Amino acid sequence: MALMFPRLARNFVKNGYFPTDEPTLARALSALAPAAGPMCLLDPCAGEGVAIAEVAHALGRERVNAFAVEYDAERARHARQLVDHCLHGDLMDTLISRQAFGLLWLNPPYGDLPKDLNGNLGYQGQGRARLEKLFYQRTLPLLQYDGVLIFIVPSHVLDAELVGWLTRHFTDLRVYRAVETQFKQVVIFGRRVRHRDAAAESAKAIRNLLLQIGQGEREAEVLPEAWPFEPYTVPASVSAPEHFYRVTMEPEQFAEEVGRLDGLWSAFETHLGAAQQSLRPPARALSPWHLALALAAGAIAGVVQSKTGRVLVVKGDTHKEKTLQTEYTERDDGSVAETRILTDKFVPVIRAWDLTPGSATLGQVLTIR
Repeated sequence: MALMFPRLARNFVKNGYFPTDEPTLARALSALAPAAGPMCLLDPCAGEGVAIAEVAHALGRERVNAFAVEYDAERARHARQLVDHCLHGDLMDTLISRQAFGLLWLNPPYGDLPKDLNGNLGYQGQGRARLEKLFYQRTLPLLQYDGVLIFIVPSHVLDAELVGWLTRHFTDLRVYRAVETQFKQVVIFGRRVRHRDAAAESAKAIRNLLLQIGQGEREAEVLPEAWPFEPYTVPASVSAPEHFYRVTMEPEQFAEEVGRLDGLWSAFETHLGAAQQSLRPPARALSPWHLALALAAGAIAGVVQSKTGRVLVVKGDTHKEKTLQTEYTERDDGSVAETRILTDKFVPVIRAWDLTPGSATLGQVLTIR
């Protein structure tokens, strides 16, 4: 089966992004079969959306609702043209309905987790902390029971812990080597179950095979061109996911919202009390005491001119100072107790800029306390 979007698929390595190669994707699609009803698919590391879009077309585009999450902004824009719903953001910053998807296409980022981020990212594991394991833990609850998993990871990631998770959570497990060998990837197929008996012979056999592949003792068979077994039927979804959104706002959404609301500048006068253009005079003339108090509080400011012609630009303010008082008292045993009392004191300060022509203090700032 030829891919519909080979140009995007050939964008093989870009900023640490390793999309599924075209032959592997085409052969994996031959292992799938559609259900009779509508289906929901999820790719939580969608890249440019090629893989999940191809799966949707292979299963019948008119009956498929394709969901994707992509961290990179440019790749997310490409994916939005190919899928029904795409979130631009970190998967760990999303809220997605559990057991809502019939197929999980999981080709996660590869690498070790920084030790200081394990707990912050919600990783729960005892073995080697890997990004592949973190994404597996985060996305497993999103796959409905009887849903199909296609898990693409480097073969060396298959340690005892990850293999244990896979054999407990899935049945009908099969593992193959990807056609492209540059990154030594394997493709794991499985169907989710509520609980699988790890002691069963079939579980032991697949567990041993996965461990041997992970330890490099055995190489997986290459993914066959034609699927030789009963295909994995992607189950129908009862309804579309109720929740599929980021917890935080996308940068583009935030910028668009700020532009739409124009911030607070459109309501500048309302919020900062500048709507009142003219000041009302007081009911009666202020006494010298009232004038001094208003000046000190900053309620009166600006240019004033005395009857003698002196011109000042005045601005008042009041600040708080503390005064220290120390008291000594003699105790009954003859010792002396020292008590320090700090008292708040409000100090008015009026500053005046002398603009009187010919004044000896012209241009100086005078302080009146």
